Amino acid sequence: MAAFDLVVIGAGPGGYPAAIRAAQMGASVAIVEKEELGGTCLNWGCIPTKTLIASSELLERIKAAESMGLRVQGASFDYAAMADRKDQMVQKLRNGVKQLLKANGVTVFQGSASYQSRNRIQAESAGATEVLIAGKSIIATGTASAMPGFLPRHERVVESRGFLGLRALPASTLILGGGIIGCEFACMLAQLGVKMTMVELLEDIIATIDADVRRELRRHMEKNLGIRILTGVTLEAITADGRGVRGRAGQETLEADLLLVALGRKPVLEGLKLENAGLAPNARGFLDVDAYGRTRVATIYAVGDITGGPLLAHAATSQGLVAAENACGSYLHKNETVVPNCIFTTPEIGTVGLSEQEAQQQGRKIKTGKYLFGALGKALAMGEPHGFVKWVADAETDQLLGAHAVGPHATDIIAEAGVAIRAELTAADLAHTIHAHPTLAEAWMEAAHALIGEPIHSAPPRKQG
Repeated sequence: MAAFDLVVIGAGPGGYPAAIRAAQMGASVAIVEKEELGGTCLNWGCIPTKTLIASSELLERIKAAESMGLRVQGASFDYAAMADRKDQMVQKLRNGVKQLLKANGVTVFQGSASYQSRNRIQAESAGATEVLIAGKSIIATGTASAMPGFLPRHERVVESRGFLGLRALPASTLILGGGIIGCEFACMLAQLGVKMTMVELLEDIIATIDADVRRELRRHMEKNLGIRILTGVTLEAITADGRGVRGRAGQETLEADLLLVALGRKPVLEGLKLENAGLAPNARGFLDVDAYGRTRVATIYAVGDITGGPLLAHAATSQGLVAAENACGSYLHKNETVVPNCIFTTPEIGTVGLSEQEAQQQGRKIKTGKYLFGALGKALAMGEPHGFVKWVADAETDQLLGAHAVGPHATDIIAEAGVAIRAELTAADLAHTIHAHPTLAEAWMEAAHALIGEPIHSAPPRKQG
């Protein structure tokens, strides 16, 4: 039996930063992880998928090299080597997390955690059981891919984690679900020559983002990458055997070598025995927390995906740091509400703050300003002139409320927009801030000029009357 000021359950992007921050504040800290340090994001999510996407996008650019005056013949890929590189990147970062925890004096327990009471946590592995006395605790167990019961259990039916274990690519793939995960995998596989079909129950892909952004992405996926996208239909009568998978979408029968299921994620709370601590999940299966990360049990905090907030690694990290500081009694500060969202499709998408869609639902009066990458010198020079950036601002004050980018490096340049929105800048503030030329970030300045009716490198607004 060992006693700690703080015990963190889960060593993903919410848990391990929380453990490190609490240790920096002088607390004695333990962290319990049943699988691998770094959690889903590092081991079976963000990092391995983006490593593979980086390879597929490079191949796509090489194939287009002739348009930029370069001659490249016989470009091909070795997926097993790509998978090896992915594993190497994961192992390198996982070792980094291990060293960071060690350097900050955090005690790591490998095993499954469960509550005996609100202040007693059992860490159980194959070889031993340890009881930890916790002054306070943080639950950061994340989510797992949803695999509904109507799906056949077969090696040809996989979710994202299962797919990442493959050493060779199928010739054809069906993707069930047109959300972020499904679209990212579809773009990556199409760039590697896999015949792709996506089936989405809703009327469009990634329904949470604005319609103009969706249209740009879908157009590129269908026209440039050759992905077949079926929306507003269900995939029924799904079967799988040694020859492949089949399903019915409307009146059509679809066949492929593999079915990749991308139907969202569910919270991982099984086995924690929350009832022993006086806790229970809400009707949606998540843990309710206040703005400071506290559950209804005073000594227990929860962060990341299991709180039902944005299912994003960086949001989990921010919440973990807040919870750790609050648990250590420094001062109460709230979870950040300006959270960027990055989608690694082709083209990339970055969003932050309010969308036009959300503004309409809230009945808010807004104005927008947009600038096309096709009019931007750097994007043209790069050979990537597709997409645009868009500001959403208050109609009366011009305060920047939201930003959306679809196009080259959208996931990188969205950071500037996040800072501007958090700082409560107006469109004029942004427009009058000098941006280096030629850069992609200039698009934000140009879009701000357009929003306030003073466009420099785009056509002026039409005069009324």
